[in-house]
Formats: sequence, structure tokens, C-alpha cells
Amino acid sequence: MSRPFLRLADPNTLPENLRHPVLAIGNFDGVHRGHQALLELARQKADAAGVPAAALTFFPHPRAFFRPAEPQFRLTPPDLQAERIALSGLDGMIVLTFGSALAELAAESFVADILIGRFGISGVVVGADFHFGKARSGTPAFLSAAGQRHGFSVTMVGDVADGGQRVSSSRIRAALAAGDPALANRLLGYEWTVRARVEHGAKRGRTLGYPTANMALDPACGLSEGVYAVRIRIDGAWRPGVASFGRRPMFDNGAPLLETHVFDFSGDLYGRDLDVAFVAFLRPEMAFEGVEALVRQMDADSGAARTALAEPKI
Repeated sequence: MSRPFLRLADPNTLPENLRHPVLAIGNFDGVHRGHQALLELARQKADAAGVPAAALTFFPHPRAFFRPAEPQFRLTPPDLQAERIALSGLDGMIVLTFGSALAELAAESFVADILIGRFGISGVVVGADFHFGKARSGTPAFLSAAGQRHGFSVTMVGDVADGGQRVSSSRIRAALAAGDPALANRLLGYEWTVRARVEHGAKRGRTLGYPTANMALDPACGLSEGVYAVRIRIDGAWRPGVASFGRRPMFDNGAPLLETHVFDFSGDLYGRDLDVAFVAFLRPEMAFEGVEALVRQMDADSGAARTALAEPKI
């Protein structure tokens, strides 16, 4: 039987089935292969100690707090992040609001007041470069010493490498911005996915033989504009499709929109929140001489998408 997964926001105490946890601490944006290694080790440490395992993370991302004028391209919004962490086999996820109070909290107070006072931890698992507390004064060495003083275990996890480089959220963002979902997916260990609500649009697609589910993504989304082979989750099942993300240069050149055509599907998707997983980049967005040329290209895109989607899934 699978364990129940609890998602808690700013709890003062923990429920009985999360008492004295081993905490994996980090931002976990993307929940990529490096994060997964950290979460798995937290699960192992907790099992060995006979206690629960949970992730401790922060919202909004600290970078968004300190640099609010800079758009923050989140790889996994909170709901998807929680689902990916749950897949790691942890018992729960604790989300602390990152605001001025937390930003000004001294490192020793974070340990004494939050980790021990509120959560009664048995141990922590963190990345080797983890820093915390005001002005990032809580170094890995500080945390190890605090563990010895207060009686909790501290485990540092080294980087996971791919292609001789560190697996990181920033590297994944760069891959998506470069139109390389294959690299992003390899670093993630799964297909990068967005979730958004299907909106009413101009309904041009249905007149061209390609009805689409239109979704507005976060304005900070850094995905390269273009046409992609995708999978769409509808009623729990992943279905193949092709999607265009961009500004529709032939029509209105408006705000970026994700327009997804689901192969061999008919049904009303308006108002539903759908997941779209990106598999392969097919081509950049472009304008065509006329509708006939556009439809010919859409036929070619659909064929290319079906070929890409026939490859084994990550």
C-alpha cells in the first residue's frame, strides 16, 4: 500500500505521521535528477531511522523575493512540484512562505526555531552547496556543527553530473530556452510538463482541420517559441499530439499561447486544466504565404510529431 502524502503550508507543528522527520531541504524547482537523488537519500535515511521523510521547500522562490523585477521561469509550479516529490516516495512536503521574516532570520534561529522547535527533526539531507539564513550565513559547515550540537544527523549530497556538467535547474531552463526539450528531459529524468487551463480562442484550428486546445502559460515561461511533439494527459491517459507555442505571426502576432492538437481525439476540453509534456522540438514558428501552405506544413508537423512520439518514453 502506498503511503499517504501530506502537503503542508507554514505549519507550526507536524501531524503525528510526520513527527521527527528526516527533511530534504531545497528549492527543488524541476525536481530533476539531482533533486531526485537527494530525495531518495532522505527516504533511505528515514527508513533506516524508522521515521518519516519529508521535503522542506520555499514559496515563492527566494530569487523572486530578492529580485522581484526579474521574471522567474519556474520549471514546476507548486502543484506539479508536489506531485513529482510525492513520486519520490516521501511522506510529505512542507512549504514555508519566503518573505521578509524568513529572509531576515539568522541561521541559528532557523535551526533552533524552525527545524527543531517547529518540526522536531531527526535529520536533514541537503546539497553540498546549500546555504540558508540571513545573508546566506548558514553554510554546510555551520549546519554540520549545528547537527552535532542539537543531536540531528546532517547528510550532504554531491552533484549529479550529465555530459560532464552538473545537473541543475538553470541548465534545464537554458535547454528549454534553446528549443532542446530532449536535453531538458534527460536532465529532469522525465518529460518536462506544463499545466494550464484550456481557454476559448479564435477557433481557426478547427476550420483548418486541426482543432486545438489553447492555453496561456506563465508570462515568465522561457520556452523557445516553435512547434513541438507533445503528450497531453486527458482523464488520466497520455495522448499524442503536436503543439505550437508562440505568437501566431500569420494572424495576430499576439501574446504567446500554447495551441495543442490532440491526435485522433474529439471532445470538449474548454475550462479543463490539462498537462502537456514536451518531447521533441520540430521547427521554429514562422509565417506562410497562405492558408494552403500553412496546412501542408501542419500535415508535415503532425507526421514528424508521430514519428518522434513513437520513440521510447523517458
